[in-house]
Amino acid sequence: MHPQITIRSAVESDYDAVARITRDSYLAAGYFEDAAHPYMVKIQDVADRAGQATIWVAERGGAVVGSVTLALAGEPFADIALQDELEFRMLVVDPAVQRSGAGRAMVEAIIEHARSLPGINAVALTTGQTWESAHGLYRTTGFRRVPERDWLVPGTDIKLLVYRLDL
Repeated sequence: MHPQITIRSAVESDYDAVARITRDSYLAAGYFEDAAHPYMVKIQDVADRAGQATIWVAERGGAVVGSVTLALAGEPFADIALQDELEFRMLVVDPAVQRSGAGRAMVEAIIEHARSLPGINAVALTTGQTWESAHGLYRTTGFRRVPERDWLVPGTDIKLLVYRLDL
């Protein structure tokens, strides 16, 4: 569906690009004042994340333009996954190329992958309240809000929204 975009597993040589895109996306969205916030430091440690979760990248023309982290219930990077769900987190696209199809290509690849996993009947995700373009992407790819599963970032008043797609 997106022939110019390749979705693949991240390799070590991708980690710097993944860290930069993640940082730039979160800062551009206004979620954090600067990259020194403890959560920002954690999500920029891509090598550590890759040791505990699956990271995919979206690549166009040989350049990494986006990334996403996948997790199953009980894994360190799973925040909300139920036993029958594949959760994805930190879906980011380089702000310089947002709205170019990379986010949609990653979501479609995640859904296709989830359908191949035994015991997985849904895909779930958490997103910020103000990420309207992300909400639109999730709605148009079949996700539905699950407001009873919304949650607050620990120690803050930041509410995160949960979406789920039944497979």
